[in-house]
Amino acid sequence: MEESPKTSNRKKFLLWSATILSSLTLLKFIPATKKEKKETVKMLTQDGKLVEVEIDKLNDGKRNRISDEELKSFVKKNKISG
Repeated sequence: MEESPKTSNRKKFLLWSATILSSLTLLKFIPATKKEKKETVKMLTQDGKLVEVEIDKLNDGKRNRISDEELKSFVKKNKISG
């Protein structure tokens, strides 16, 4: 028995359609890449605004201490005249 060309084409079309549908279904279950959420800390600014700062932006407690003279000159520069 010989198959007619129409039957062969129809079988190929159905096979390809089933393959594509199953592939799309499988792609649905693959998790999409998500943006990595960075940890933040809420901090209060000098003017009273609440902001969130990323932890990796903080300097890990390594502080540069200033001298008393630098502090006095800073206070004199920023003193509010009244």
